[in-house]
Amino acid sequence: MNRTNSIRIFEENRKRIPGGVVSLNRAVEPTIVFVRGNGSRVWDADGNEYIDYHAGFAPYVLGHNDADVNAAVQEVLASQGTLMGSGPTSLEGRLAELVCECVPSVEQVQFTNTGSEASYHAVRIARAHTGRNGIIVMQGGYNGWHNDVAVNVMTPLDVIGPRVSPGEYKVVPISAGIPEHVLKDIHVVNFNDLESVEHIARNGDIGCILLEPILQNIGIVLPEEGYLQGLRKLCSQYGIVLIFDEVKTGFRHALGGYQSVCGVMPDLCIFGKAIANGYPLGAIGGRKEFMQYFVHPDPAKKVLIAGTYNAHPIPVAAAIATVEKLARNDGQAYERLYASGEKLQQGLTALFEAKGITATLVRQGSAFCVYFMDHQPRDWHDVAEYHDMGLDVRYRKALIEEGIYHFPLATKQGSISVAHTDADIGETLSKTEKVLGKL
Repeated sequence: MNRTNSIRIFEENRKRIPGGVVSLNRAVEPTIVFVRGNGSRVWDADGNEYIDYHAGFAPYVLGHNDADVNAAVQEVLASQGTLMGSGPTSLEGRLAELVCECVPSVEQVQFTNTGSEASYHAVRIARAHTGRNGIIVMQGGYNGWHNDVAVNVMTPLDVIGPRVSPGEYKVVPISAGIPEHVLKDIHVVNFNDLESVEHIARNGDIGCILLEPILQNIGIVLPEEGYLQGLRKLCSQYGIVLIFDEVKTGFRHALGGYQSVCGVMPDLCIFGKAIANGYPLGAIGGRKEFMQYFVHPDPAKKVLIAGTYNAHPIPVAAAIATVEKLARNDGQAYERLYASGEKLQQGLTALFEAKGITATLVRQGSAFCVYFMDHQPRDWHDVAEYHDMGLDVRYRKALIEEGIYHFPLATKQGSISVAHTDADIGETLSKTEKVLGKL
């Protein structure tokens, strides 16, 4: 594909923006400047068209440029047009009502601009409630950019060592500038390892466990039967706050989040991405006894939540339209998402088998990942030991050249939207067959 304009724009950006992009995890090869999205498709600055499975790191559950979401935004622009920044608004009240109706564990909710901000607030509430600073996080999980959780995503095994249980892994920050004393409060264990969680919980200093109920930043690593239920039991036993990071799972797998699928109720949960179909919005919600720390009468226990742009009317209007559309017709949108996911999974699995390529496709609803290994991974060690990372990247880049866009980094989640049609899935399978022949 010709990418002359994309490269030119990138080189101009690099003169004034460190790395040439404003979120450095977007800096990948090939360099593509996307200029438009509609439905299941995106176009770049050179006019190349792609079926999009990256979905901007997964928020586009309805598809790009959704007409109903756009109409809600335009209505707010015409009637209100801006942020007031003083007093309550009916829009934030309506969105709060929807979230509390949809998500089983949420009795009250607050809104932020990003999932990372919501994660930050959740940790503060847990510490205020328990008086303990310790945090348990998952190796291979991503829960935001702030100091308390910016550790151990795709950590090389020669850094953290072989799988251990019970026990924990070396804390490896993913950013410079995190103070050493902060890292001392972080405990890293593997997903699906209850024994290690209990081993650490016994020390009595753990305030919260923060995890994605499905690890969706290293693909799709599903919880084993009884794992999330076991975490709930341990948290209740040791007085630990259980926090589900549903930034990726929330409103994509079900209106009630993955917690409504697995039947496990966290104390707090955070949302982002799909809740507003691509508009910048985060949320933190949970039981009233925890959310009331934002207005606690004791100043020593009151947790600050502030932000000029919290619940800005534009993303709030987009979120209301998104959630209402997902709920319409008894949630038929989810039936469509799951059906598209099933069709793609069956088709890809058949292609890999026909070509004699060892691969396992793991899927939850509309989110999926192809692992070039002979089994479904249970944790990061499984992925790092058995998945062919190099083949994964070559596979993704070859698909991009055929007009199928997956983020060109190994193990990154693929996302299907309501806008993806049977024809899109068929074209994807046809072009994948071509790519597999070349690989």
